[in-house]
Amino acid sequence: MADSSIVTLGPGRSLLVDSSVYDSRMAETSKEQFFMGLHADESEDALPKVETRVVLVGEAGNIAELEKALQDISTPYIKTDNVRDFGDGENCEFETVFVLKDFLAPEYSFLYKNDNRILGPPAVMHCASKGEPLPFSSRPLYSMTMLNLSLCFTGFRKKDEVVTLVNLVHHMGGAIRKDFDSTKVTHLIARSTHGEKYRLAVCMGTPILTPEWIHKAWEHRDDINFHAANEEFRTEFKVPPFQDCVLSFLGFSEEERSNMEERTQKHGGRFQAVGDERCTHLVVEENSIKELPFTPSKRLYVVKQEWFWGSIQMDARAGETMYSYEKPESPAMKKAVSLLSITTPNSGRKRRRLRETLAQLTKETEISPFPPRKRPSAEHSLSMGSLLDISNTPDTCKSSGENVKIPKSSTPVLPKQSARWQVSKELYQTESNYVDILATVLQLFKYPLDKEGQVGGPVLAQEEIKTIFGSIPDIYDVHTRIKADLEELVMNWSEERSVGDIILKYSRELVKAYPPFVNFFEMSKETIVRCERQKPRFHAFLKINQAKPECGRQTLAELLIRPVQRLPSVALLLNDIKKHTSDDNPDKVTLEKAIESLKEVMTHINEDKRKTEGQKQIFDVVYEVDGCPANLLSSHRSLVHRVETIALGDKPCDRGEHVTLFLFNDCLEIARKRHKVITTFRSPLGQTRPPAQLKHIALMPLSQIRRVLDIQDTEECQNAFSLVVRPPTEQENLLFSFQLTAEDMLKSAWLKTLCRQVANTICRADAEDLIQSTDPDSVQVSTKDMDSTLSRASRAIKKTSKKVTRAFSFTKTPKRVLQRAFLANGTPDERSPGPDADHMGRMCSSSTLAAAHSPSMINLSSAFERKYHTFSRSTTHLF
Repeated sequence: MADSSIVTLGPGRSLLVDSSVYDSRMAETSKEQFFMGLHADESEDALPKVETRVVLVGEAGNIAELEKALQDISTPYIKTDNVRDFGDGENCEFETVFVLKDFLAPEYSFLYKNDNRILGPPAVMHCASKGEPLPFSSRPLYSMTMLNLSLCFTGFRKKDEVVTLVNLVHHMGGAIRKDFDSTKVTHLIARSTHGEKYRLAVCMGTPILTPEWIHKAWEHRDDINFHAANEEFRTEFKVPPFQDCVLSFLGFSEEERSNMEERTQKHGGRFQAVGDERCTHLVVEENSIKELPFTPSKRLYVVKQEWFWGSIQMDARAGETMYSYEKPESPAMKKAVSLLSITTPNSGRKRRRLRETLAQLTKETEISPFPPRKRPSAEHSLSMGSLLDISNTPDTCKSSGENVKIPKSSTPVLPKQSARWQVSKELYQTESNYVDILATVLQLFKYPLDKEGQVGGPVLAQEEIKTIFGSIPDIYDVHTRIKADLEELVMNWSEERSVGDIILKYSRELVKAYPPFVNFFEMSKETIVRCERQKPRFHAFLKINQAKPECGRQTLAELLIRPVQRLPSVALLLNDIKKHTSDDNPDKVTLEKAIESLKEVMTHINEDKRKTEGQKQIFDVVYEVDGCPANLLSSHRSLVHRVETIALGDKPCDRGEHVTLFLFNDCLEIARKRHKVITTFRSPLGQTRPPAQLKHIALMPLSQIRRVLDIQDTEECQNAFSLVVRPPTEQENLLFSFQLTAEDMLKSAWLKTLCRQVANTICRADAEDLIQSTDPDSVQVSTKDMDSTLSRASRAIKKTSKKVTRAFSFTKTPKRVLQRAFLANGTPDERSPGPDADHMGRMCSSSTLAAAHSPSMINLSSAFERKYHTFSRSTTHLF
């Protein structure tokens, strides 16, 4: 008998009959109705006993196991090759059960038309193995392969196909239901991923299988130990989530798009180019696409990427309405920046407009950690958020629907906060951000993975979850309390309040929580990589959460590295607070103890975690940069990247200077090229060290960078970027502008790397939000004529002027300047040491100078000439 044979229903029978009427399951019917040959005592009014007779037809009579099974259940049987000898089955003396091996033979058709009871050999042997009598079935029953299964169909267009499948299910002991009842339907057989039944099955977690599952189960019909509901067997026939779907992808990188196209095919779908008429879905990267390139048709689903990864995670097609893509509103920030073009030649107005522009650019990054304080008078109330940047005061405000200008005199003038408060506030801000990131890790990743009753079963095993997240809940708990204490301290600030006491208070808990996680962080990363590679559902789970705003498009491994970096960052901020703490403040000693306690925590972390190669690179930087601060050397610090640039403004050094930026994981070393290198240093042991090629300018913590400006390329400005910097001792933002000169480094890649390190330092997840694209005119940046002769001459004159100005600074040290002026005008005898040296010293004293000529009467022309020649000869030695 061929396995692919088609079995037809008899005339007058319903195709999708309700199993409440015809149900082959033994549990739903009584034994009196289910079996023949009852042995109970009969009363006088009972019907006469009818004997059950089994007839083995054709090949069934040659099966020895079948004969033994009938003997085991004490059922008599006879063999025949011609079923017509038994007539139409209407025999009052016997209840005849025919056993056939071939349900396609002519004998089967004859018996079926005469409504005879028909069983297959596996059904008889199954009853014998269970010690049960033969079942009473209203339909031909070949085996028990689908016993206790209730199936529902959806998405079928060919009636003949449904007829075949329904008969096969009945032959294997299964039931069919016309409507989807989640309490009774055990499996949904689907030809498509559309329709209400499919959606209900997805919501209820009902397995959704292809029709091939039924055909394959029919091939196993002779195995009495096989059941179609076996999970290993059933998994092979799951309906893929993208069946009947043609996908296209918009806004993704080449690597991401290739990965998604590959997974589309793996999960039963196809893909086409964006705009193809055959596409059923357009998957959009909502963070990069602001407007669709075409108007989508009504039948095209435009969805976010979360729909794609959510479908893979659930192993079923997700509902499109929950993930519909909507065109985002254009940020008002960018409009404001584009309107800030500076066209006036007035330098004072330019500076004021530049300050306003920088304040507007950094407004989004100035996160106010404090709720507004309630004041008795609302008219004079001022939220604590304005303390973060007083330059962010708007010029206009709306009152009663009209624009009303605010006079400058009405703008509240705040007292300048101390540097100690500024750094303490920064410590609280970073702590608050850090706690938010830990909460994101727990709420978006750990808790959903721990949740019971997940659709499709657990995504990860409990051992894997424990390896990945370790002691993150304990770290989150202690830092939540630290954050609360820091908030109370900054809200009720006074210079006598102790910051160090807060860290000392939780030092023991930090020692307990951190080492178990940090020491096994590499194992956590390896587990993430392995599970993501081996388990598609976990990969989709990570992709879904990575696209959420809370994650800032960072991977789980990138978020989990924050605890590794947090304690060294706190130690740096405590050092900065100590630097701005007076010696008579009791907190100075407490801060030192707090810093030592953090070092103790870090010593409990294995020394193997130290990046020796990164330490070697730091020593190379120290040797290469003359005047490099000694505190750059730190066990937690590592070099991330190095770029060559040209300064475009007057800060941190003169325009046109060649500047090297060393990006570390928590700070930025800024060094300029030396004008002339001094002789090679030789140590007492005879070893030589290469001369320093660079001169230290500034070592800037990354937490001071408020915004990174990606300056658009124009004819007069190429490959430029700016940093909006806010030191804790400044009340206004500073602008550092550079032109990237490295040919092997793309500006976009460099800015993303920089922003990632800044976000890690200030414990923010949304690193790319720190980048703001703007035009050169808005920030007064230009790279035009950087290498012209006139530009080089102007820079040389400016440098010389600065040196002479420092030498003749009357405003800073008039006494020393007048002394140099007298010495410059004196005769050689007067300048030479001798008996009159003391007299000269006394003459240059403050009392003597009071009676001397005024500075305006000194012959500065000759003095300046001699000094200028002296400086011009020694310019190359001034660094």
